[in-house]
Amino acid sequence: MTDALEHVLLGGRWTASIDPRGSFRAEDPTRAAAIGPSFPVSGAADLEAAMAAATAIAAELAAAPAARIAAFLDAYAAAIDADADTLVALAHAETALPAEPRLRSVELPRASGQLRLAAAAARQYAWTDPVIDSKAGLRAHRAPLGKPVLVFGPNNFPFAFNAVAGSDFASAIAARNPVIAKAHPSHPATSQRLAQLAHQALLASGLPAAAVQMLYHFDREPGLRLAADARLGAIGFTGSRAGGLALKAAADKAGVPVYAEMSSINPVFVLPGALAERGPALAQEFFDSCVMGSGQFCTNPGIVIVPGGADGDAFVAAALRHFGEAAPRVLFSAGVQQGLQQAVATLLGAGAELLAGGRPGDGAGYRYLPTLLSVDAATFMAHAEALQTEAFGPVSLLVRAADTATLAALAARFEGNLTGTLYRAADGGDDAAWQAVAPALRARVGRLIANKMPTGVAVSPAMNHGGPYPSTGHPGFTAVGMPASIHRFTALHSYDGVPEALLPLELRDAAVAGLQRRIDGRWSDAAVGAPT
Repeated sequence: MTDALEHVLLGGRWTASIDPRGSFRAEDPTRAAAIGPSFPVSGAADLEAAMAAATAIAAELAAAPAARIAAFLDAYAAAIDADADTLVALAHAETALPAEPRLRSVELPRASGQLRLAAAAARQYAWTDPVIDSKAGLRAHRAPLGKPVLVFGPNNFPFAFNAVAGSDFASAIAARNPVIAKAHPSHPATSQRLAQLAHQALLASGLPAAAVQMLYHFDREPGLRLAADARLGAIGFTGSRAGGLALKAAADKAGVPVYAEMSSINPVFVLPGALAERGPALAQEFFDSCVMGSGQFCTNPGIVIVPGGADGDAFVAAALRHFGEAAPRVLFSAGVQQGLQQAVATLLGAGAELLAGGRPGDGAGYRYLPTLLSVDAATFMAHAEALQTEAFGPVSLLVRAADTATLAALAARFEGNLTGTLYRAADGGDDAAWQAVAPALRARVGRLIANKMPTGVAVSPAMNHGGPYPSTGHPGFTAVGMPASIHRFTALHSYDGVPEALLPLELRDAAVAGLQRRIDGRWSDAAVGAPT
């Protein structure tokens, strides 16, 4: 059986699974048909071997020169770009996401770009945040965990969030931590090819060969045991709320921090002036955002709050035309389709009215009709928890609000989300409404957006792709944006009276080229004691 299964990347080499507990193949979502080779479902022995190998080289990797880490990340990025044709073909076959522009021109460059940004942060020590108090003899910085990081990749970004190529991976490696990558079973061949490129670049860099390992899949129970292993330094997870909370409960027993990006419905408020000014255009923008990527985005506009009155009615009518005339969208898997049906049923059971869609589409594969639901503000307020159920797909709920006071009250009822959007009039006529709604919304979202749908996530140092619970497990971290995303996989190390020669490079008296350090209360790129 093992001879017929693809090899896992374990302990620095490609090898047969030690104890496969089954096998699986990728699927073509457009046909619901298995494609490609068979991949192993790893058992406990694979997980233990990965943990032991990563733990054995953690100290060596933590001590690796920053230039070597950066060289690996840059070489890996270049290899991804050079292999674009193969990678895009694999990802398209396994996910049905458009090869162009989504995979080739948007997501793949984002993945390689993140690796290069991580390389730059590593080379410049930008993630270390050095602080020096020369009078007290204290120095502190962010440092490697000295333990492996376990990364779970999601189904919806085969490149940019892949467990062996995405932001969590790049951030953990930049901080000089070994990565055990758990690929997503929706795109195993894509993940395999990425891991092959990573492994080749790693061997060429001279870094420990076990610094990057990858398993395609493992069952829930061994996964939870792995999460509860005190040898782990941290876990990066992108996926469902149920999955993230289960991992966190297991990891808490061993004190392992979990950085989990989970559910988000990303409320969008259309203020009255914006509605009157450009309602039809906003209805089109809303529809386009909702069905982009078949709605399988963590920043999909799951709820849109629209004022009542004639302008609101016109917006709803325009949106309904778009949704009602739209063709079914292809989903990633049978599980996504089933979960979407359950979510829509929950929304309907809580009082929402179905305006369009609401069922699987005709034809082969996993398809679902773009779906629009509606509810009045009073019903939403009475059943806010159920009506905030995330529907992972081309589905959105309209909430009708009578006035600005109701808009503000609705904003206060939302759970934590990755984003919150306010559309305002260009002439400033909505500024009073903004001031009434924004404070409540601001406290409940990681990123407050003006005048655009939330689906785009720029890779920027100023990006916050995080938010209050339950969108994530902690409001103080981001999964996108260097160097802040690197901070998740670091430990704060303080040195008290340690001699100069025994300190880490960035904490010594000499300046580090290009690095701003906080020296005796002032940011400076100069040496300690230099004139200010």
